[in-house]
Amino acid sequence: MDYKVPLLLTPQPEGGYTVTSPLLPELVTEGDSLSEALDNVKDALAAVIEIYQDLGRPLPYTVVP
Repeated sequence: MDYKVPLLLTPQPEGGYTVTSPLLPELVTEGDSLSEALDNVKDALAAVIEIYQDLGRPLPYTVVP
């Protein structure tokens, strides 16, 4: 399933990017390049979804499947 989630990509002084989401504070990942950081979002989002399911919490309604 595909999801639409707002992301914040923050360049790091030492290089690379940190990715967070204002909607899902549990989603935090990084990458040495923009492409790598965005690829890592897929795994991070899957982990966050699993956490929500394990806790019986619904995803925020603005996460659109």
